[in-house]
Amino acid sequence: EEVEDASEPAKRDRSHLESTLKLNEDKPADDFSGVLQRLRKIYHSSIKPLEQSYRYNELRQHEITDGEITSKPMVLFLGPWSVGKSSMINYLLGLDDTPYQLYTGAEPTTSEFTVIMHGPKLKTIEGIVMAADSARSFSPLEKFGQNFLEKLIGIEVPHKLLERVTFVDTPGIIENRKQQERGYPFNDVCQWFIDRADLIFVVFDPTKLDVGLELEMLFRQLKGRESQIRIILNKADSLATQELMRVYGALFWSLAPLINVTEPPRVYVSSFWPQEYHPDTHKDLFLKEEISLLEDLNQVIENRMENKIAFIRQHAIRVRIHALLVDRYLQTYKDKMTFFSDGELVFRDIVEDPDKFFIFKSILAKTNVSKFDLPNREAYKDFFGINPITSFKLLSQQCSYMGGCFLEKIEKAITRELPDLLGSIGLGKKPNILSCDITGCGETPKNRYRKP
Repeated sequence: EEVEDASEPAKRDRSHLESTLKLNEDKPADDFSGVLQRLRKIYHSSIKPLEQSYRYNELRQHEITDGEITSKPMVLFLGPWSVGKSSMINYLLGLDDTPYQLYTGAEPTTSEFTVIMHGPKLKTIEGIVMAADSARSFSPLEKFGQNFLEKLIGIEVPHKLLERVTFVDTPGIIENRKQQERGYPFNDVCQWFIDRADLIFVVFDPTKLDVGLELEMLFRQLKGRESQIRIILNKADSLATQELMRVYGALFWSLAPLINVTEPPRVYVSSFWPQEYHPDTHKDLFLKEEISLLEDLNQVIENRMENKIAFIRQHAIRVRIHALLVDRYLQTYKDKMTFFSDGELVFRDIVEDPDKFFIFKSILAKTNVSKFDLPNREAYKDFFGINPITSFKLLSQQCSYMGGCFLEKIEKAITRELPDLLGSIGLGKKPNILSCDITGCGETPKNRYRKP
């Protein structure tokens, strides 16, 4: 028996996990139900009417549901097969040697998109059930078809960390497999989760640094989300110091062409699993790296409401720009039409060369829209190919005596209501974050939601 005990690998101390993520604190989490209720009301009354009237969802394929507004922060794990994504989730949640630990191994093991969320008891939920439940934020996933829903699984775990965050484990990238062999649009599904993730961990291990077509496509989908990306070089204690330095350099060399940003993403080097670090490795360095990553995760959890409001405001700005552009296309069409004109030919001319009619330039000249926020012109060719220009109304006609004007309401939400809501949870105290000269946010509201 003593020999058997000695052969079992020693387990790592988890105290730094509990202290950094504040899992032992009895302090109740901040109650943001009032803020969420107000945010939902602003979205439904001021943003959604314009979004539906100008069919914004058909341009961006991003419909916001109530479940998404009230959902917890989402942490997404991406990367090649068998790099330790599932092992890392098991380690963070202490699921090892429990009935609900995620299956791990040296071969490709995770073939499903696995959502690990909080629940009163350990329970597995089928993807079809998750998509059918409108209270959850996963109902839009139905559009990817039944084949995908069979590859979606939910696991409820009564863990304190999951009261504040949701983890999503993804199938590993296998470069020698064709996309159609998966039976569902893998890249489209990844894009859906990327668009909604608050933090994206891209995990590598020292033996899988090759970049193929599927990984290249994935990094293309991550464009614009660089601030959420954290790269993890896992299983680092399996290498000697000199080898680790070479692998670290090789990782950057492989990824440099895929990440076109001036500031490189943060790379964490450690081994995220419960076994003790291998002897004769940089244990102190790996532990510090692990704590830094946990602090990063904790920061996302702490800022969840600020991020949610900022996300809804960014969405509102895009909806407003889209509405202004459609209005401008429609106004140009009406101005160019005569009694003898062929409407289809006139509008095709406008869509093919909008610059000839100053459509985008007039938006920049007459409204406070940044040229960097303007959408791709080519996207409007496809948009109007599906939606005839005559099916829309001018913005000036989108007003009612009781409800007011759609454009005025969304502008009020962007410049006043959403900044005020941010102020109510403490951000209003920092004038450098939201300039009241621009937003007209006025006096900082008293924080009614944070407990004294």
